[in-house]
Amino acid sequence: MKNTKILVREVVGGESYEYYPLGEYVVAAPGVCGGRPTFKYTRVEVEVVLDLLAAGEPLERLVENLEGHVPREAITEALKLSASMLKRKAKSVSRPKRETEATV
Repeated sequence: MKNTKILVREVVGGESYEYYPLGEYVVAAPGVCGGRPTFKYTRVEVEVVLDLLAAGEPLERLVENLEGHVPREAITEALKLSASMLKRKAKSVSRPKRETEATV
């Protein structure tokens, strides 16, 4: 099955909003933050939130600080998507041949 990108067009608050869904909550919107992944209908970049989590910021505090703009489920989805991407990337890396497999 070929992975195709589908551009979704919506009108939100009277404004046109176009995005490529990466999940239910995570999108890549060409006109928002340079197309980097953000949480849908926000300018909150997924990378920023993941960096804060990696630095030790508690999930519940992030949800509270984002004042309802990014629900807990959205951040959980971002974590799952990043883990999935990491797994795919790891599988695509070639394993070096062991000495017994090397051709002479």
